[in-house]
Amino acid sequence: MGRYIIRRLIVAIPTLIAISFIMYAILALSPIDPLSQFGADPRIPPSVREQIRHSLGLDQPWPIRYVKWVTAFVHGDLGWSFMSHVPVAELIRERLPNTLWVVGIAYIVSVVIAIPAGLLSSVRRNGITDHVISTLAYFGFSMPTFFTGVLFIIIFSIKLGWFSFLYNSNLHVTSLQTFWEQVQQSIMPIAVLGLFDAAILTRFVRSEMLEHLPLDYVRTARAKGLWERAVILGHVLRNSLIPVVTLIALGIPTVFGGAIVTEQIFHVPGIGQLLIESILTGDTPVVADVVMIFAVLVVGFNLIADVLYAVLDPRITYS
Repeated sequence: MGRYIIRRLIVAIPTLIAISFIMYAILALSPIDPLSQFGADPRIPPSVREQIRHSLGLDQPWPIRYVKWVTAFVHGDLGWSFMSHVPVAELIRERLPNTLWVVGIAYIVSVVIAIPAGLLSSVRRNGITDHVISTLAYFGFSMPTFFTGVLFIIIFSIKLGWFSFLYNSNLHVTSLQTFWEQVQQSIMPIAVLGLFDAAILTRFVRSEMLEHLPLDYVRTARAKGLWERAVILGHVLRNSLIPVVTLIALGIPTVFGGAIVTEQIFHVPGIGQLLIESILTGDTPVVADVVMIFAVLVVGFNLIADVLYAVLDPRITYS
């Protein structure tokens, strides 16, 4: 197993280098000028703008800037933001707790809902329960998060007035009351992300369960006199979760992508909102670092999924 992990990490290095090069080239060749805000200000003379451009390294060819950026990134130096004039690591550190709070709880909610719902739907195949769960799942993953988010705001904020649709970034949890306020303002973004992912996972769990239920090992387990619950949970569900683990592991980075839209809708000051703001202002260091972190997450969770295969199925070995 150790050798397999080392080989995968070695293979991941060229992949991440290729991703970083393409991503940085796109950012460097984009028409957005990070100094456009200074160009629009007539009080700043051209000589000062050139000095600023030189101090930021923007007067150098982009391949040279890429080499400097990737070298610093490997050493843990994320650089400085062009717009905020603070270290990118500090910006990410400020925004990350909000994203982890929303995305983390949303994904836990989606898994907790999806596995029992998919299991129940497969066991009650073609019954009323199956039809209800399948219909809700179809509705769930057919509606994008930006539509669901706006719908939630209209229903629960404007019509019913239950929740505020503006996330209070200045709220600090110091008591039970402030914790409850934090929960209240997080319910809608968590629900939007959680229900969307739960719908996808539910259909996948149901499909895998239906594929395993007619197999010989299930009939053998029943013939031995095992309880039906033990057959379903101990045999069918365990084997069905092997491909589901891949979807769950690979879905974690994509949830961060979905959070980009959701954070914009509910004004959650997280990584997604930081990425959108940086793209619009041409803040290349912030965009490059955030996208690269997403790429590392994708590669890392791919490896985690492969390792979990062997944990769930002893027949799978890596050498």
